[in-house]
Amino acid sequence: MLQEEGDHGRIFLFVPVLLGIGAACWFAVGVEPPLWVLLAGLLACALLATKLRHAAGINRRMAWAAALILGGGVLAAAESWRLQTVILDSPVTATVTARIDRREAAGAGRWRYLVHILDTEKPRLKRPPEQVSLLMRGQPAPFETGTVVKGRARLSPPSGPALPGLNDFAFSAYFDGIGAYGFWLGKPEVAEPSGAARRPGFIQSITLFFFDLRSGIGDRIRAIVPGDAGAFAAAIVTDERRAMSEGTTEALRLSGLAHIIAISGLNMALAAGIFFVGVRSIFSLFPGFSQRYPIKKFAAAGALIMVCAYYLVSGFAVSAERAFLMMAILLIAVLVDRPSISLRNVALSAIVIMAMAPSEIMGPSFQMSFAATLALVSGYNLWSGHSAGREPARLPVSGIATETWNFVASVFLTSLIGSLSTSVFSIEHFHKLATYGLAANLAAMPVISFVVMPAGLIGMLLMPFGLDEWPIAVMGWGLGIVITIAKTVASWGGELIIGRQPPLFLPLAVAGMVLFLLLRTRLRHIGTALFLLALATSLLATPQKPDLLISEDGRLVALLDGDTLNSNRRKPSAFIFDQWRRALTIHTHGPPEQLDSAFPAKGPWSERRKQPLDEDELVDADMLRQQIMETSADRRFACVRQKWCLAKTAIGPVMVLEDGRYIGFACDNARLIVTPTRAKFARCRSGATVLDSETLRQTGAVEITFAVDARQALRIRPAFDPENRRAWTQHRAYSWRDDDYTHRLPAEIRSLLSDSGG
Repeated sequence: MLQEEGDHGRIFLFVPVLLGIGAACWFAVGVEPPLWVLLAGLLACALLATKLRHAAGINRRMAWAAALILGGGVLAAAESWRLQTVILDSPVTATVTARIDRREAAGAGRWRYLVHILDTEKPRLKRPPEQVSLLMRGQPAPFETGTVVKGRARLSPPSGPALPGLNDFAFSAYFDGIGAYGFWLGKPEVAEPSGAARRPGFIQSITLFFFDLRSGIGDRIRAIVPGDAGAFAAAIVTDERRAMSEGTTEALRLSGLAHIIAISGLNMALAAGIFFVGVRSIFSLFPGFSQRYPIKKFAAAGALIMVCAYYLVSGFAVSAERAFLMMAILLIAVLVDRPSISLRNVALSAIVIMAMAPSEIMGPSFQMSFAATLALVSGYNLWSGHSAGREPARLPVSGIATETWNFVASVFLTSLIGSLSTSVFSIEHFHKLATYGLAANLAAMPVISFVVMPAGLIGMLLMPFGLDEWPIAVMGWGLGIVITIAKTVASWGGELIIGRQPPLFLPLAVAGMVLFLLLRTRLRHIGTALFLLALATSLLATPQKPDLLISEDGRLVALLDGDTLNSNRRKPSAFIFDQWRRALTIHTHGPPEQLDSAFPAKGPWSERRKQPLDEDELVDADMLRQQIMETSADRRFACVRQKWCLAKTAIGPVMVLEDGRYIGFACDNARLIVTPTRAKFARCRSGATVLDSETLRQTGAVEITFAVDARQALRIRPAFDPENRRAWTQHRAYSWRDDDYTHRLPAEIRSLLSDSGG
């Protein structure tokens, strides 16, 4: 059977799969493998495969498989080495001089700028990032790209995982070349550019031109169609997504229609297909010309130029790049008289993307895009084979009925296949499913296919001539219908929370899908067995839930009590808390009990920290502590505003400090202390453990399990292994005070990260 698979060219389809395995393993391991080891292994396997090129059996294929896996690791190492993105080590407020490279509307009077840092001061950063994304509020007229500005800005490093095993936003930021995120404090001033900033290079000038063009197109669309419909239309054309309101964005997400916003394979395929069919239809009106010349190739060449233009005005988004490469290969296949919709072309697209940006394989966008494409192409081949031998209907009425049925069935099957093929990755990365996503897609996709995309394509073709108003208005009208569908479906409450999956779930599910879709003999049922095993793992595994969750900045702490997360914040950060809720399948938030202090905190912490606590404040704190221990429920925080929070647990009191002056009081009265400030020690003389901002910066967010035994020990699971650093996590070990990467966790904390639990 393996020989039969090879005879049908199915072995080639596994080339990008093996490259992806190598790249994924390189990114996932804790310690970076030496490049020379990968290169030596690659060379040895390639030589062995060459020597066995005439040998029969599986040995030659195994040698090439090993070479491809090692090659994927080499590609991943090369991408990481090539970028060398500097990520900011800790939050800071500084005066920044920067050149604006890109801008994007982020709502009414709000603009998101991607800037190139030229200088910093007050303080001067020893390790400044090169590119930073900054938000500007209350600015009706944006700065032009290329402008050099100077002002105060609050900068923060990209967020790490909200919990161990969840999405690390610093990883994607590193490979996007963004070293920090933040916002301007007030409106920056236009500054005199330096010589380097005044003379952009040739490539930079071209890039700035296309980003200016992109911004102009987005502004034009939003001027014609106001509100969310216009922002939606601009997002489909230019990938500027931030101008949409949070309500509409959330409705699209809950209804399973959020994929329409991104310039992905769907948008690119619809644009190319509409252009291709339109050009062929126009040529067919001239029978003499269409019979004399290959109009199909003319249409494919025109569609190829069109998708190139679409990509250039999309802001070079990764999803758009991936969709462009895939469509370009499909259209080139038409030009060279090869089948356009084939698994081989999908494999070629994946190989090109793996060679250019292997880091994409770790992201949900790449995984969901190629899973859907692979499943749809396989489904198309099956549908074509099923319809090939059927006699077409002869009667007009039955012919119309048959075509209508085929259209409805194709829309249904396309939506069903797309939803099912991406559900695995939605469960793994987002821990949820849009249960009514199929219904929303069935209702919205005809509007997208027959109203929105054709009108948008016509509008873009007519925009240079100033005749784009009516087609863009039609596009906005269609998107208004899509928004109504999204809000209606979202109101049904169809989000199904699945929870965090066992480690084996995704590898087994992906292996099963790949084998089932790429093979054609009975070997494909190995994939069926693996996929069923993945489902069984998901259904039967009952991972132990932690007792305590701590965010990476130490400001949000929550105790798990059954189906409730009791936090130290009345309104916790939705960005973090929603991830906790979905990962742990928690539905209820327990806000803290607020206590009144006889000595309320006055003034900012920067001033209070210089004043020692007086005796009355300590007496007040002790009285409030006794009240909490006598009256408050277990695992429920009680808080004194701007000072501290306390909760009773099975291993002893847990205290969260906002005012670092209470550290001595906490050491005397708590078993575990969490503070977003910097403490001078990791363990109190009383034996209490202290997790401060420096420790959490290195570990990231942590989960803590209470070992209720004679030792009353803590078992801490960090998001990052502090002993092993990768390129996108090494900023966590950097110490700006010492200007080096030798910062290590205290021995007291390292012992708690061991299997012994301290």
